[in-house]
Amino acid sequence: MTVEAQATPAVSYGRLIPVTVHFDDLDALGLLHNARYPVMVERAWSALWHELGWVFDGDWEAAGDFCNAVKELRISYEAPVTRPGGYAVHLWLERLGNTGLTYGFRFCAADGAVTYAHGTRVLVRLDAATLRPTSWSERFRAAGRELLRPAD
Repeated sequence: MTVEAQATPAVSYGRLIPVTVHFDDLDALGLLHNARYPVMVERAWSALWHELGWVFDGDWEAAGDFCNAVKELRISYEAPVTRPGGYAVHLWLERLGNTGLTYGFRFCAADGAVTYAHGTRVLVRLDAATLRPTSWSERFRAAGRELLRPAD
């Protein structure tokens, strides 16, 4: 089955974004290389933000909410990915603060049923001129609230 055929699997919160593992993403043992998981997650976030209307064109002054830095990345590997093909990244926000946010992710089967890895990443919104923390825009916060994971 192609990735396009599984474009929008259902999840109860956040979004499931299709990704493709290629043969050259695998290591010498035939496993998805551990460093490729964060790359796949980053690409999924980029696709989602682009879909929501945010595009970075290389101008940090104009980037607004895209001018941010990673403060922390945590990832746990649960099961090996052993072949190329269609998978998904489940994305959501755990916390949306004034200048920072924490997002959660799962690298999973295309239908979301099997989790291969999961984790969190903390971002801090930066002012392009000073590189000091600054507030997220209201437009970004509104979009972010839609991705917040419900309290358990």
